[in-house]
This record gives sequence, structure tokens and C-alpha cells, in this order.
Amino acid sequence: MDSIITIRQLSFHYPDGTTAISDLSLDIFPGEKIALVGVNGAGKSTLLLHLNGILEGSGQIQVNGIRVQKENKGQVRTWVGLVFQNPDDQLFSPTVFEDIAYGPIYQGYSRDDVAVKVEQALAAVQMTGSAVRNPFHLSGGEKKRIAIATVLSMQPKILVLDEPTAGLDPRGRREIIALLRELPQTMIIATHDLSMVEQLTDRAIVMESGRIIADIPSRELLSKTTFLLDHGLA
Repeated sequence: MDSIITIRQLSFHYPDGTTAISDLSLDIFPGEKIALVGVNGAGKSTLLLHLNGILEGSGQIQVNGIRVQKENKGQVRTWVGLVFQNPDDQLFSPTVFEDIAYGPIYQGYSRDDVAVKVEQALAAVQMTGSAVRNPFHLSGGEKKRIAIATVLSMQPKILVLDEPTAGLDPRGRREIIALLRELPQTMIIATHDLSMVEQLTDRAIVMESGRIIADIPSRELLSKTTFLLDHGLA
């Protein structure tokens, strides 16, 4: 099977000289649900931001066979939907409808088609009937769902999520995990939530100091108690 994301020798340095990613190579295959784990500063979020061209380092990234570079960013961003850790970074309109409609409008869909895509996205996150609500009056879990819906409205092949359960109460956390389990997209999920890793993902990639130090089945990772402790993961 061909990979849907191919990363070769990716490196990235912040303007102050800090190395965030160092010579990283990785293949991700269609339909995988992958956990990206590591302590704060390991490079997880930086890696996610490369997958649709928000950040650009040296090396090469291909998505669905197309290289991620300036002239292809529009196409890549229709395939790779990025959900930020804080939904307030993603929700900015007076109504849920307007937030979810933003992407399809940008893609050039007609008003009727946009309305259909909004309803489909709301149904996918189990928020049907919420189109006229104010995003800033939603609960934390509801905001997370709507943030995911803003991405689903563009029908991406890949979902990239940064700490999707962060800040949620136990019920909201369970609901987000159940939602993500049902979605068909390939997923890359940066998280510290090892329980979610066990419940949702089959493969775990451990990062440390901008490098991949383990790429193994999730259950195998979670059985390595000494490894988890040694690398600040438990």
C-alpha cells in the first residue's frame, strides 16, 4: 500500500536557532489512526503544522502524492484538515453555521452546496440543529466538536488533531474519543492522553527532541512501563 503522507529528512529550526525537528522521516498509510506522543517541546505540534504547509522546513513532505510546497498548499489543505488544541483559535464567527461554511465558501461551492456541507458536518459530529448557535456560548466539548466540523465540511482525507481531549471533563473526553473512533479519515493525533492512545489508535510514534525514538503498535508502547517513565510519558 502506498503511503498517504511521506516525510523525508524533515528538519525545522525556529528563528532563535532552536531545533524543533531534526532529520525526521515517516510514512503514514490510508486509514491509520496514529498517536503522536512525547513531552512538551518534543516537536509534535511543529510536525503537525508542516503537514499542510503552515510551517516549512528543509526536507520533503508529500501528501497524496503531491509535494507540500507553496504552489500546492491550496490543494493540500483540502486534503489535510488541521484541528488546533484550543478551539477558540479555530472559531471566530457569530454563528456555528458561518464558522463551518467558511471552508466550503473558500473552495467556491454554491450557497446551496455550502448549506448541505454544513448540515453534513454537523451531523458527523452529532451537533445537528446547532447552526444558529453562537460558538462562544458552547461548552468546551461542543466547541471541540464544532472545530472538527469546520474541517469535516471540506471533506478532508486526513485529520490532524492537536490534543483533542485537552481541557475536557470526563464526559466530554469520552464523547470526543467516541466521535473520532467513528470517523473514517486517516488521523494523526498529538496527545498526552495515554488512555485515548489505547482506546483510539493502533500505532504510536514517540518523539523526543525533534526526533522519532519509537514507532510501534500502541498497545506495545503502553506495555513498556519503564520506557514510558524514562521518557516522561507516565
